[in-house]
Amino acid sequence: MKPKVIAIVGPTACGKTKMAIDLAKQIDGEIVSADSRLVYKGFDIASAKPTLEEQEEIPHHLIDIVEPEHDYSVAEFYDDATIAIKDILSRKKTPIVAGGTGLYFRVLLEDYDLPRVEANPELREELENKSKEDLLEELKSLDNESFLKLQNSNKRRIVRALEVTKILGQPFSKVSGKKELEYDVEWRMPQIPSREWLYDRINKRVDVMYEKGIVEETKNLIKKHGRIKNIVDTIGYKEILTYLDKTVTLEEALDKLKQHSRNYAKRQLTWFRKNPELTKFCQI
Repeated sequence: MKPKVIAIVGPTACGKTKMAIDLAKQIDGEIVSADSRLVYKGFDIASAKPTLEEQEEIPHHLIDIVEPEHDYSVAEFYDDATIAIKDILSRKKTPIVAGGTGLYFRVLLEDYDLPRVEANPELREELENKSKEDLLEELKSLDNESFLKLQNSNKRRIVRALEVTKILGQPFSKVSGKKELEYDVEWRMPQIPSREWLYDRINKRVDVMYEKGIVEETKNLIKKHGRIKNIVDTIGYKEILTYLDKTVTLEEALDKLKQHSRNYAKRQLTWFRKNPELTKFCQI
């Protein structure tokens, strides 16, 4: 029999952290974070990172493991999460993989086989300096299948598809295949009564972020690390930076943060709907 893993997924602000912690208490489980921003040290308020008290109450893995300068890859996540899951299972406990980064779940718990291609810094910089529109045009000419799949994705995924295509000399769609499922996965998602309910929670979460000090957190991160990509591209920090640069008011920056967070939640729901095990949860 394949080892049992519970996956708790969902859009931002839907209640994944509480569900995962409550479940871990009930079944003697430990939590493996599947969030692309929780890995970074100092990304606390903007990422709604579990509090130190919550992390002490239930063991959490893959939180605060790298500095923001490090471009943490999906391949690294797969390797680190696999080690964490095996460790948890070896101690007769249940791994609970919780988060909102769809690609992380796809490579770890679904049948997606990740191409193992080392990043090329020069090529990546060249691609990142291009607009998303230009990147999509280039991808369309080289790999129309990937273009159709990624045309609504974020710029980072498009850059990676082009990078792999150019390095291997083969279309990204031809080198990313399927693999046998490694775990017996039980998929869960917090109940979301309506889109309005979710958007209201997102708006209130942003208000709480401001109260907790996201402006100061942004200032401190920029002072310590500079305007590196992983800060200026992160929802939360990039909006507050426009306020710190005096291009918008604080109210306008917070409104934009709410809007971007709602848009992100829509993209997350679209991603999770692709998983037939999650269709019943994604009805809004």
